[in-house]
Amino acid sequence: MNRAVLLLTFLASAPSIEAAQPQPNFVIIFCDDLGYGDLGCFGHPTIRTPHLDRMAAEGMKFTQFYSGAEVCTPSRAALLTGRLPPRNGMCSNRQRVLFPGSQGGLPGSEITLAENLKENGYATACIGKWHLGHLPAYLPTMHGFDEFFGLPYSNDMDRVPGAPAGRAAFNSPSSDYWNVPLMRNEEIIERPADQTTLTNRYTEEAIRFIRARRASPFFLYMAHTMPHVPLFRSQEFKGESRRGLYGDVVEEIDHSVGRILAELRENGLDDNTLVIFTSDNGPWLTFDQQSGSAGLLREGKGSTWEGGMREPMIAWWPGRIEAGTTTAELASTMDLFATCCSLAEAQVPEDRPMDSFDLSPVLLEAGASPRENFFYYRGFELMAVRWGPWKAHFLTQAGYGQPQPERHDPPFLFNLEIDPAEKFDVSKNHADVLTNIRNLVEDHRSNFHPAPSQLEH
Repeated sequence: MNRAVLLLTFLASAPSIEAAQPQPNFVIIFCDDLGYGDLGCFGHPTIRTPHLDRMAAEGMKFTQFYSGAEVCTPSRAALLTGRLPPRNGMCSNRQRVLFPGSQGGLPGSEITLAENLKENGYATACIGKWHLGHLPAYLPTMHGFDEFFGLPYSNDMDRVPGAPAGRAAFNSPSSDYWNVPLMRNEEIIERPADQTTLTNRYTEEAIRFIRARRASPFFLYMAHTMPHVPLFRSQEFKGESRRGLYGDVVEEIDHSVGRILAELRENGLDDNTLVIFTSDNGPWLTFDQQSGSAGLLREGKGSTWEGGMREPMIAWWPGRIEAGTTTAELASTMDLFATCCSLAEAQVPEDRPMDSFDLSPVLLEAGASPRENFFYYRGFELMAVRWGPWKAHFLTQAGYGQPQPERHDPPFLFNLEIDPAEKFDVSKNHADVLTNIRNLVEDHRSNFHPAPSQLEH
């Protein structure tokens, strides 16, 4: 047999070599104060969310997905760093979020998902609410984002003198009541921001970024200002929802999601883009009809009951995620760090403790979630722990209106897969479970070193 025949025989028998897959794009759409029960595909009876419903029908819903914290600032730090907020000091027992007078912010020593992906060839953009430090050293462009367009903190801050006092300003809100700045990169371009235009302008900026960066891998972090109070929507959505003002706001966000997904389809990027939709914490229930719904879950924003931290989550990646799937696997916003890095073949930082787990086996139906537990912090205080289906509350405290927490010994214990509403304490019947959870807490604390609070500077 001559060499040519040998070569042909070898090539015919060798395994085929597939063309290398391009690095996937990532879009994380992060709402503010959206409740577990606020979307049609998660059970709301009157808020219409056809685009998110379609996204869920074409993708995967997570029913046991948690934000990294119960309020804005720490939850955003958790997502972008893949770490519990006490590890980087982005929380406090006295001041729960950053304010316009705050001098601290996300430390430069932290590695964000944007920084990690940028080092691996990604273009990066932060569009929307930042809330991780408004001073120059802490802005998104100092944390791995090529571009920033949005608000540096919450839209209810910087209330102007002469605005209606108390809740009156929220009942019939006007952008002029708050002097919150709209920024592009490090510059203020509008003050006060016209909040009725924010959702639409964020969407336009997101579309512009996708078009400009479509030829290379990109990471878009789109953090909507809404439906945090004060509630604003554009004229097009005024009075459109049967749920009232709050419904108008959510339906405009749904419309925004539809436009972004359509843009990905039109540019042929849908089969190479993972899109995640979720929220930073639960609904701000003290605002009554201007707040959302946690559905069957207990309590809301500010608390470590399920309604404060369990969020709706939809993952969309046509051709890679099987359409119309629902998973009850345990997962968190913190896991998006390791997941994106895994899919991008980027290294997760090894020089610091991480609280992030790779969810790609769940997304691609190749295995179970590697996350087996979840720690519910309020500030620096460990309030509760989830282990498998079990959740033990060592301390409970309403999101707002309860000055001091209530301590429980033995801890409250709930089986969340049977009782997601946390109504039936079964601690008396499961001493063995509590022993295992206490051992888990002891092990966690033995290797846990909180950083000084950045919120108290």
